[in-house]
Amino acid sequence: MTTPLADRFGRVATDLRVSLTDRCNLRCNYCMPAEGLDWLPTEQTLTDDEVVRLITIGVERLGIREVRFTGGEPLLRRGLVDIVARTHALGVETSLTTNALGLSRTAQALADAGLDRINASIDSVRPDTFATITRRDRLKDVVAGLEAAKAAGLGPIKLNAVLLRGTNDDQAAELLRWSVAHGYELRFIEQMPLDAQHDWSRAAMVTADEIHEALAAEFTLTPHGAPRGSAPAELFDVDGGPATVGIIASVTRPFCGDCDRVRLTADGQVRNCLFAREESDLRTSLRSGAGDEEIAERWVIAMLGKRAGHGIDDETFLQPDRPMSAIGG
Repeated sequence: MTTPLADRFGRVATDLRVSLTDRCNLRCNYCMPAEGLDWLPTEQTLTDDEVVRLITIGVERLGIREVRFTGGEPLLRRGLVDIVARTHALGVETSLTTNALGLSRTAQALADAGLDRINASIDSVRPDTFATITRRDRLKDVVAGLEAAKAAGLGPIKLNAVLLRGTNDDQAAELLRWSVAHGYELRFIEQMPLDAQHDWSRAAMVTADEIHEALAAEFTLTPHGAPRGSAPAELFDVDGGPATVGIIASVTRPFCGDCDRVRLTADGQVRNCLFAREESDLRTSLRSGAGDEEIAERWVIAMLGKRAGHGIDDETFLQPDRPMSAIGG
């Protein structure tokens, strides 16, 4: 018998996002400073066995049906393939959010371990713009990683792109043309206040409406017929289909009312919302000898504190202390 991870507003979390590391091998300027961050000490990070135990509790006791591995950059986690295999054995859908660096070496092993699909970040297909945003000249490695993932059957491959005003906001149509030509499903995401520098500004953010306008200037976009459900993207058929493009209006048209996600950080903290300012510590319980039932109860209680929405539009909104790289997407 399972106990649902329900909150006070009737939402039930069935989608678990598991951050495996806060480290990353890119330095995207909307995420972290050029010099990087102070990474979590190894002893504070969950071991592979601890990660799998918490996932197992989530699946077997709390109704989790989908597990997505995130970072930082999850490909930097040495035990990733084994964690994926052990999670796959639980009978849930498994996916991975990655910057695709290193996928050319690991895609087949991940597919063999049971990984179902990947989401990858790519904000430009121009090498110079990519290097400007990520502070690394690695676009060709990302492209090679995506090709390897496609060859390994890790599809559908979804690409996530953030448009930055004055940097790549003129490249929306170009990104879509490239994605369609390669058989990838592109999703544009409004930039969210999750940068380590706390430089985010709503005035500087490229909005979903602006993204739609830029795409509609070159493509015929018609609303996709499939129900949106808890999926965050507004989907549009491109020039009649079958290709689609998604626009995720995380800030201007939030979808908090349909949220079915819960997050586990690399150091074993439950976050009931991406923008939560409070966390619930499961690592201490794990390491102090708590049983699965006690840990499950703590997890259920953690979900009861979930707010109705992220509150970015509220004048009292405070950005989370942890940046995206330490939370997991």
